[in-house]
Order: sequence, then C-alpha cells, then structure tokens
Amino acid sequence: MGKLQSKFRKRSELYRASQAEKTDNTFDSQVVQYEPAHHGSINTVTTLSPDLCVSGGSDQAVVVYDWKQGRMCQSFQGHNREVTKVICYPGSTWIFSASRDKTVLMWDLNQGDEPIQEFCGHELVVNGLAISPDGRKLCTGSRDNWMCLWDIESAKCEQRHNISRNLVTHVCWVPASSSIVQTSEDKTVRVWDSRVWQVTNTFPAKQYIQTHCDVSPNGNYLVSSSNGFGGQGCEATLWDLRQPGCKVVEYRGHLQTTACCVFLPMHPGGTARVATSSHDSSVKIWDQHTAVCLGTLSLEGAGPLVSLAPSDSSNLLCASFNNGLHHIQVDQGPQQAQGSGAGGAGGLDVKVVARF
Repeated sequence: MGKLQSKFRKRSELYRASQAEKTDNTFDSQVVQYEPAHHGSINTVTTLSPDLCVSGGSDQAVVVYDWKQGRMCQSFQGHNREVTKVICYPGSTWIFSASRDKTVLMWDLNQGDEPIQEFCGHELVVNGLAISPDGRKLCTGSRDNWMCLWDIESAKCEQRHNISRNLVTHVCWVPASSSIVQTSEDKTVRVWDSRVWQVTNTFPAKQYIQTHCDVSPNGNYLVSSSNGFGGQGCEATLWDLRQPGCKVVEYRGHLQTTACCVFLPMHPGGTARVATSSHDSSVKIWDQHTAVCLGTLSLEGAGPLVSLAPSDSSNLLCASFNNGLHHIQVDQGPQQAQGSGAGGAGGLDVKVVARF
C-alpha cells in the first residue's frame, strides 16, 4: 500500500501543478484541484472513514480516495458496466458496489484488488444497497422489481420478493432495527420487515418518481427526494417513521430533479439539517424541522449532482456528472458569495474547497 500511495501522491502533485496553470477565474483559483478520481460521470459517493471516501461511476471503477490529502488510495476494477451505488459497513474496510451489469461486488481495502464476494441474481440494474446493522445481511433492490436479502458470508440469496412496478431507486436500513426503507419509480416509499421479508407500510404516493432516501441516525425520520422539472415535483419530503406515512415538511426550491437527500451530522449546539442535491447543479442545506433553506451552492457547469456523502457537520462530498467529486465546506457565518460557486443564505457559508 505504501508504494501505491507514493505513486498516486506523485501523480496528484503533478496534476495539481498542471491545473494551477489553467485557473482562469476568481472562483476556480480558490478551489484546490486534485487528481481526478474518475474519468467520466460519477454516480455515487460514500464515506469509508473520516479521511477516505468511496465512489463509482461511468468508468466502471470503484475508487477509494483520501479527500483530505488529495490522493487516490485504490481503484477496484471488476464491473463491466457503470457503477450505480457504493456503500461501506461502518467501522470496517468492507465496500459494496452495485452496477448496471446486474451484480453487486464486495471488496475489502485490506485484501487486494479483487472482489472477495459476488452477489448475482438480479435481471436489471441494481440501484439499492443496504447492510444490516450487525453486518451479516445485504439488501439489494433493482429495476427488475425484486428486493433481495443476502447472507454476506456465503453470498446466498435468502429472501426474494417481487412487487409489480416497484422499480427500486434506493434502499436504506433503519439504524438499530430490522426495518428497511426503499424508494421507487412508482412514486412510493415502502417499509420492509427484514425478518419476514414483507412490506409493513407503503407511504402515500407522491406526484413524481422517488429518487433517493435517507434515515436519520436515531431512526425516527426518513427523507425522500423527488423527480421533477420546471420546479414542479423537485422537492424532498421529511416523514416521521414512528407514524408511517406521516409527512412532516417538504423542502422546496430546486428547479430540476432532486437526486439525493441526506441528514447531516449535528453541529454541536446547532440545529438538525438536511442536504439535497439536484440536476439543476445546486446543493441546498435546510433546517430539518422548519424547511427553511439555510444555504445554497451553485456549481455551474457541473451537470446533475446525484450523490452526497457527509463526513461531519462541516464537510460534505458531492458527486457530479461533469466535474468529478467536490469537497464542500459548510460553515456558520455571513454570506460570502464568491463567483458562481459559493452562497450562504440564512447564516451559512457554503463553498467548494477542493475538486477531484
């Protein structure tokens, strides 16, 4: 690993030196340019540790990147079509990646560059991945309408359930529980009981496709995001999981599809927040309970922003179609708009500090 990191560090330094000559406006000159993690669009990003993130995209690679130091640590090659989702098991070096090749691969950062497990059985692209709190089970969901439950150690499918028109877009395991939440292209949110592999609740259908979901760390709330256009249907919705189907608030302001929604780690003494990203090339930070927009970051030219991964209360990673991965910093303070890439309403300063 030492030689590999040294090689990537040198490449990263060379890349930054070459990019420094290309900066041609005030905003870009303030953003550190690291070696790109991928070639092409990036579909998904998550955190593996406080320093490392994992991403996947159209180049079919699963990349582990030290975003604080600006260097690539590992690039896993195993899928033969683009990677749609990546997840990690907290406190471990396990990585799971889903792909349009209909498979899910399991990797271990400490066990070489070959997958250590393969999960095969879906008939179409896999869009949903979730790991049970005890790290023993893997849930997958696909556009083939199947939700599957796998034993991680044996890679055997233990449960399968098909629901007509349930084209799965995302899956989340509710912390410290047996419940799983999933969003679908049929505009609904479903809650599953992993013990009996049945749907226990179906939320009232929204007007548009549900693109993504996230569950709060305490397991009490769910946020889901919606497809849409022209400002219609482009919201995210906060639901109370203790009263399934109970809508709390809606976060409205994006002009195109809201592709991702996540709960942000609590800032000491601060309010609970939600972050959303959209095809309109913007990221918004919201007060979780009042739905007030606290800050907006516009990344002109970045294309659809399809995935967010918070590291802590002040640092957020964002995947884009056109401009790679962005390290976004969220700070308290007055608005300090600088160029097209910074914005802060409601007392938040939201800015890009690095791109890779």
